Amino acid sequence: MLRAFFKTEAGGTSVLLVATVLAMVWANSPWADTYEAFWHLPMGLSFGDAQFSLDLRHWVNDGLMTVFFFLIGLEVSYEVRLGQLRDRRLIAVPAVAAFGGMLVPAGVYLALNFGGPGAGGWGVPIATDTAFVLGVLAVVGARCPDPLRAFLLTLAIVDDVLAIMIIAIFYTASLQVTALVVAAVLLAAIVLLRWLKIWRAPAYIALGFGLWVATLESGIHPTLVGIALGILVFVYAPSDQKLLLAGEAVQEFTTEPSARAAREATRRVQRAVSVNERLQLRLHPWSSYVIVPVFALANAGVRLDEESLRAAMTSPVTLGVVLGLLIGKFAGISLGTWLPLRFGWGILPGNLVWGQLLGGAAVSGIGFTVALFIVDLAFEDPAIHSQAKIGILAGSLLSAALGWVIFRLAWDRGGVCAPPEAEPDEELPDVLSVPVGPDDHVRGPASAKVTIVEYGDFECPYCGRLHPILEEILRKNPDVRLIFRHFPIRTLHPRATSAAIVSEAAADQGRFWEMHAILYDNQRFLTDADLEHYAAELDVSPWEDVAGHTSRIALDEASGKESGVRGTPTLFLNGRRYKGGLDLQSISRAVEELRGSP
Repeated sequence: MLRAFFKTEAGGTSVLLVATVLAMVWANSPWADTYEAFWHLPMGLSFGDAQFSLDLRHWVNDGLMTVFFFLIGLEVSYEVRLGQLRDRRLIAVPAVAAFGGMLVPAGVYLALNFGGPGAGGWGVPIATDTAFVLGVLAVVGARCPDPLRAFLLTLAIVDDVLAIMIIAIFYTASLQVTALVVAAVLLAAIVLLRWLKIWRAPAYIALGFGLWVATLESGIHPTLVGIALGILVFVYAPSDQKLLLAGEAVQEFTTEPSARAAREATRRVQRAVSVNERLQLRLHPWSSYVIVPVFALANAGVRLDEESLRAAMTSPVTLGVVLGLLIGKFAGISLGTWLPLRFGWGILPGNLVWGQLLGGAAVSGIGFTVALFIVDLAFEDPAIHSQAKIGILAGSLLSAALGWVIFRLAWDRGGVCAPPEAEPDEELPDVLSVPVGPDDHVRGPASAKVTIVEYGDFECPYCGRLHPILEEILRKNPDVRLIFRHFPIRTLHPRATSAAIVSEAAADQGRFWEMHAILYDNQRFLTDADLEHYAAELDVSPWEDVAGHTSRIALDEASGKESGVRGTPTLFLNGRRYKGGLDLQSISRAVEELRGSP
């Protein structure tokens, strides 16, 4: 789910950027007057004497963007029930970082604007634009991308929820009680349908549209409706029964193909997956490639003539937004990440070092979608409106540049995970210090011509990428054997040691390599509960001899350090350190050379 989300958001960044540039060009062209004129065209519905009308910009901001926030609600619901937010230890750090990334920028902005006409815009620099952030990460090429992106996505989810709460609480001008009561009744009707397990799409669409209109009329921003409805959508893991029925239907279709069998197979396969996930799959492309770019086209157009730029350079609103995004976000997220780690409130999702975290904190200062959204709610003065938008553009560009510089300077081993302090000054030995013995985990014949010793870490993503490559080499070369030795990097991978302990428990039952495969196939899910589940699958008692297994792991670590191992994965071929590429072609070539040597 996360991987598909990243791909869609990163791809949509290009479309969003094009829409932003187009809006800027349009607003500064000889036809600039048509920009505002077009987005102020009225459009509405009428039922007899009753009329409901908004201009085009409000249809985009209040209507289409509700779908965007509906998707945020879906994502929150999924992550809390099935995704990364299940693990409270993983939530703590990005959640506190999100709080810091909102409080500090707001404080920086108010320090420059408190008591002035722009004071109400303190909410502008608080939000992070996920799509642009993921796009920048794709450009700078973070060396351990999956955990960093997972961390930033969790941060962005918390950030979005807090931003919506701020919009609802602080940017609601007045309330219409009657409309608010109607909205509450319609929301209760939707909850009732859900409780009764009535899944009729037309009913939900009609009630949802009525709820949106009532909320808009009540004075509360309708984006709150979007996230509320998204959270209410059912999400569940596929049950064994539904998977069995889907498999039977597919088998029936492959045995006797027919239109009826195809329809039944399609229906059962769809029902095996939750409505939440199906809606995300269908709506994410529309949100990333249509809705958000249209929003940018409608709101990013700001005049950049000499007069407006001169006013912006001395405007406390512009400076507040720029410094809030550039300095406030960076400082707030960095501090909010350090505090929970310092006091042990939570853990990081994987192999992250401070250079990557600081780079992520910097690019999180790219505030666009929600920032423009709040500008429209916070300011009525066109001049201040323009100055705030210029601040958003300048602050976002500077944040992207700062993040790029930090990523360039960040420590990088280019395909090997190791803590920064692990890099020694002395020349590393090339020979395996402890030969392969009876206590090693060996896969392959004792008479093998080539012996590969891998020092690995079950949470290291590079080890995970190497795993199928080594499997392929063993499959193609029966005269090659593999030895796995533990080298958990605790400063980067908080769950690596627990995973290694469970693998040793499996080894006591003669099932090390089965557990080895399970752990590498499920690297993102290595909590204690996950490990206990894997152990139960193999009928293994995971924590029966923790002290003994820890001692066994320590022996591997000691042999690795004596052999000059400083990061994972590190390979030794026939007792000599392998220094080539960690890809199938390079390792296969080295194996062939050793096979042909006398």
